[in-house]
Amino acid sequence: MTASFEFLDYAIFVAYAILILGVGLWVSRDKEGHQKNAEDYFLASKSLPWWAIGASLIAANISAEQFIGMSGSGFASGLAIASYEWMAAITLIIVGKYFLPIFIEKGLYTIPEFVEKRYSTNLKTILAVFWIALYVFVNLTTVLYLGSLALETIMGIPMMYGVIGLALFAAAYSLYGGLSAVAWTDVIQVVFLVIGGLVTTYLALNTVSDGQGMFAGLSTIYEAVPERFAMILDESNPEYKNLPGIAVLVGGMWVANLYYWGFNQYIIQRTLAAKSLKEAQKGILFAAGLKLVIPLIVVIPGIAAYVMVNDPDIMARLGAAGLENLPTAAQADKAYPWLLQFLPTGLKGVAFAALAAAIVSSLASMLNSTSTIFTMDIYKQYINKNASDKATVNMGRISAFVALIIACIMAPLLGNLDQAFQFIQEYTGVVSPGILAVFLLGLFWKKTTNKAAIIGALVSIPIAMYFKVAPKGWSTSAFFVDVPFMDQMGYTLLLTMGVIGLASYLQHKGADDKKGIDITKEMFKTSPLFNIGSFAIILILVALYSAFWN
Repeated sequence: MTASFEFLDYAIFVAYAILILGVGLWVSRDKEGHQKNAEDYFLASKSLPWWAIGASLIAANISAEQFIGMSGSGFASGLAIASYEWMAAITLIIVGKYFLPIFIEKGLYTIPEFVEKRYSTNLKTILAVFWIALYVFVNLTTVLYLGSLALETIMGIPMMYGVIGLALFAAAYSLYGGLSAVAWTDVIQVVFLVIGGLVTTYLALNTVSDGQGMFAGLSTIYEAVPERFAMILDESNPEYKNLPGIAVLVGGMWVANLYYWGFNQYIIQRTLAAKSLKEAQKGILFAAGLKLVIPLIVVIPGIAAYVMVNDPDIMARLGAAGLENLPTAAQADKAYPWLLQFLPTGLKGVAFAALAAAIVSSLASMLNSTSTIFTMDIYKQYINKNASDKATVNMGRISAFVALIIACIMAPLLGNLDQAFQFIQEYTGVVSPGILAVFLLGLFWKKTTNKAAIIGALVSIPIAMYFKVAPKGWSTSAFFVDVPFMDQMGYTLLLTMGVIGLASYLQHKGADDKKGIDITKEMFKTSPLFNIGSFAIILILVALYSAFWN
């Protein structure tokens, strides 16, 4: 079944769409007598304040896979999946303190540009092509697919119509206005995202507690399924392979998080567009604070849905409607759409607007970053080195449009959600440790050479595959090993860093590389506000993990 929408729900959603398009086009307008240049289009004129940066970081990050997928994981396994969000809060603090000062000091437009300044143009081009392919064929395609799948599940909109509608919505303001339009509309998107998510959470918990409110509902679900509030899983847990115990705190999750938050163009681009380094760091801190709240709106509803479907009294109260589209262990991703059908008229529109905001903001961010990398690292490097401001901005729009067309064609072909999502996670997990090793050593070890970085990036893939796949006919225990996904990433990172370190030493015999970055303590000094805020976030996380350890 699909959720039953009334006139008020449609009116709220249409009002949301008009607001986003209106604000996006308004901030995109050219000032009289001023032609947009690359800094205006790709870095929002370097004018973003901290609150816009923080909101935009979260809006770019949260999409259909969080609302649908993480709610489904909450239904299937519980709160442990929230580690992806809570550990990201600490990762953001590290990025703000140790990565941003170097990136902003170098005046970067793109992450591949850092590779050129630290290593070589050849390595930059290799990584630029890799990231463009990743954004077009993986990120854009899957957000369109998962987003349209959510629309199909909730509203019955056919897949192709959903793909086209979402693509046109995101393109309507992001292609013309660039990062400025994306970032400023993201502020509104986050408001819808949080309010809509909290509405669904409140309704689910209020239903569980038979009208006693959200906090009574939290108490009820904790008492009903205390095992689903364990943050650190033991080996007997069916989900241990995906969340391997203590590794979520000290292992491979750091690889995924540092790669995503520190060296991902469509994430880090917001901070590069800040008024100043301090403004960027305040924005990072704001995003880290919001990360603490996200599990409340994407994971808790899934746990509440699990309690609801397994409690005969609650199911009796829900009546026949509760039996339709019922989530099961095999179809856990139905949990969030199933909950939406019980929202009252009006609030369905708010919750649906929140889901659309999550999808569209991520699409717009990925489009802008894809066009930034292509235009600045490929077009201006190899095709038109002397491109005018007008030609540069137009190429940004054209490349974003082409990327969107390709993603629209690819999205409906993904087929099975579980297979597609699993493929994406495993593919990224194979390549991200090597790239992270290249960046970390490039930033913080002056002896790292370009040749060693290329060797490390290439060698990292067979290293990752060693921990992942045993050839047919080989005994896993005899030579190959099969370890949890996160452990594989952690081991691959450490071994790749070892390879790069050895190759650098053999090449230069311990001498500093001529492109090595001079690091001083002064670079990493942060404001009292950043320090106090970071300490508060860490204390909250310590309290949360202590309370829900197992």
